[in-house]
Amino acid sequence: MSIDILLKYFPTLTDEQQRQYEALYDLYADWNAKINVISRKDIENLYEHHVLHSLAIAKALRFVPGTRILDFGTGGGFPGIPLAIMFPECQFKLIDGTGKKIRVANEVAAAIGLKNCQAVHLRGEEEKERFDFVVSRAVMPLPDLMKIVRKNISGKQKNAMGNGIIVLKGGDVQGETHPFRKIAETYGISQWFQEEWFKEKHLIYVPC
Repeated sequence: MSIDILLKYFPTLTDEQQRQYEALYDLYADWNAKINVISRKDIENLYEHHVLHSLAIAKALRFVPGTRILDFGTGGGFPGIPLAIMFPECQFKLIDGTGKKIRVANEVAAAIGLKNCQAVHLRGEEEKERFDFVVSRAVMPLPDLMKIVRKNISGKQKNAMGNGIIVLKGGDVQGETHPFRKIAETYGISQWFQEEWFKEKHLIYVPC
C-alpha cells in the first residue's frame, strides 16, 4: 500500500513523515484483524478514505507550533494520528469512550515514534482541559458535539483561524450547520482532493 496519494497533495513531507505514514498500513491491517477499528472492506483504502481524509484539516489550516488539539471520538486514531504526523510541533490529545480503540491508537502512535500524541480512554463530557481546536470525524451531529466540547475551547488565540471546532462530515450537512449558520464555514473537500470519494465530503469550521 503506497503513500503516493499523500505525496500528490503534500509533496514536501519529510523523510520521517513519509516513514511514519508508510508504517500505518501494516500497523492498522494487523490491529484491525484483532480489533475492528476500520471497516474490514475498507482497509485497502486506508490512505485515501482515512489518512488523506483526516488531512483535509491540514488544507484548511496550518496549525502553528504549540497549538493544542483535541481529537474527540478518535476511534483508532483518526483524524488525530495523521494530523500529529503532519504537525510534529503541535500537541494532540485523542479521546474515545471505547477503551480497545484507544489501545490501538496508543500502540500505533508508539510504533511510529509519535511523541506529540496521547490517546486517553475518556468520554467528551469528562474532558476538562482546554485546547485551541477540537477536531472530529463523523462522530455525532454537530449541535450535540458543540454542547459537549464548547467548554474545552481556549480563549487564547495562536492561529490565523480563530479557535473553534473543525469536523469532517459526509453528505448533506445543511441541517447540522443551520443552528450555526451565521458563524459556521463549510468547505467542500473536493476543492483540495480530486478523487471521486471526496465529492460529498465536507469540512465544517465553527469558531468558538
